Parts: sequence; structure tokens; C-alpha cells
Amino acid sequence: MGTSLSGSRLPRVLLVEDEVLISMMIEDAMIERGFEVYTATNADDALQVLEDGTPVDVLFTDINIDGEVDGTKLARLARAMRPELGVVYASGTQGSVPDAVPGSNFVPKPYAAADVCAMLASLKAGNA
Repeated sequence: MGTSLSGSRLPRVLLVEDEVLISMMIEDAMIERGFEVYTATNADDALQVLEDGTPVDVLFTDINIDGEVDGTKLARLARAMRPELGVVYASGTQGSVPDAVPGSNFVPKPYAAADVCAMLASLKAGNA
């Protein structure tokens, strides 16, 4: 069991981030590393991606997103739709996730894109 993912598909990521510059930065880093990325700026858009049947393996969501549904609630709704969905939360204002979904991960902001990509790759590597 090495760190190489040769032969394994990287996870398809649904990125939910309402800060445009952060979203662009992490999306570009993910794409450069071979991830398939779908982006949304709020929970409604993210849930629409899932309802449309878009193939997504991991939800990577900021906790504090615009709208009535924050990242924590979004993760619960997304898991209700897709129980196998991996979840990674990010926050610059919270040090942990209250009421996190089981098996989820947390990344404090500011984060290094390379570290996030490595974590996402390892999530799928364990399930591939």
C-alpha cells in the first residue's frame, strides 16, 4: 500500500465555497492534479448538482456559506441523498465541526491546496 494512485481514479469533487478567490484557487489546484471538479457557491446550487445525478464522490464544503443552509446542514442533506458521499468541511472561523456527519474530515483555513488535494486523493484511495 504505497501512496501511488496509479490505476485508481481520483475522486470527483463537489466544491462549495462562496468566496470566489478561494474557490478559484482550490478548483484550479484540484484540476491541475487530475480531479474532476464541480463548483457551487451555495447549498441550493450544490444540492441541485446532486439532484441532477452528477457523479460526485466527495463534498468539499466551507461551513460558512451564504444562504439559509450552511455547510453543516448541506452535508447532512447531501448524505441523505447519497449515503456513500465523502465529506470534507473547511472553515476559517471554527476549529471543528459541530454535528459533523460520520466519517467526515475537517480542514482549517487558510489551507494549502496541495494538502487538501492529498487528503482528497487518500479518501478515494482507501475506497478504490
